[in-house]
Amino acid sequence: MIRKVVTALVLATLASALILAGCKAKPKVVEEQGPTKQAYKSKGDEGTITGKIAFDGTPPAPKKIDMSQDANCASTAGDKSADDLVVADGKLQNVYVYLKGGGIEKFSYAVPSDPVVLDQQGCRYHPRVLGIQKEQTLKIVNSDPTTHNVHPSPKVNQEFNQSQAPGQAPIEKKFNRKELLIPVKCNQHPWMKANIGVLDHPYFTVSAKDGSYTISNVPPGTYTIVFWHETLGEQTASVTVAAKESKIQDMIYKAGAAAAPASMEIAPTLILP
Repeated sequence: MIRKVVTALVLATLASALILAGCKAKPKVVEEQGPTKQAYKSKGDEGTITGKIAFDGTPPAPKKIDMSQDANCASTAGDKSADDLVVADGKLQNVYVYLKGGGIEKFSYAVPSDPVVLDQQGCRYHPRVLGIQKEQTLKIVNSDPTTHNVHPSPKVNQEFNQSQAPGQAPIEKKFNRKELLIPVKCNQHPWMKANIGVLDHPYFTVSAKDGSYTISNVPPGTYTIVFWHETLGEQTASVTVAAKESKIQDMIYKAGAAAAPASMEIAPTLILP
């Protein structure tokens, strides 16, 4: 009888330990302590890369978004077409363009003091694709008359999932690790999507409505320039910028072509309990 009681107590203790382990808080992602990088100092000979991104072919007809689950969204004026592929006059919008290689990763760069703004307007994220520097402030605002739920799903940065009511103060966050690219959704409105590219240097941009882009203050050198699109994938080119040169580097995405897998360039992860 005593043996049975002791066995029962041991099993109960083990079960409690397993339950507590299962309820343990999600690990936090923190920045690793790497070697200190030298701060970049301008020599006054930086150049500029500009170009236009074209779409060759007939783009598919955009799908209509059903916003009827939220009367505030359904009554919002404006087009309700999907915005994951936006082509105007043969030019492609929302392509994330950035540089890598050429030695730019060896330096540290001043973090801009101005925040990058992600707005919720018309029950859409504006912009659909954005770039931000590591440790720069992301300012999320809600311009809609309905509650949203902002939910990025990073791989190595800290995930957050936060509701934002109409008129509520902006949500401000920072990403402490580079990561390409972080998908963002709204748990309240499943059609709302955005993508955030986080880099530890300032050599990135997003193509405008006319397909144009500009990357400024580029040190002389040879780089890989990467073009990333949410549905069409990734393309690259090699570009050399001479001192004070204005370089033109265009890109073409072809309709119906198989999209190259989009890269997920992330920093090494250090996870602590």
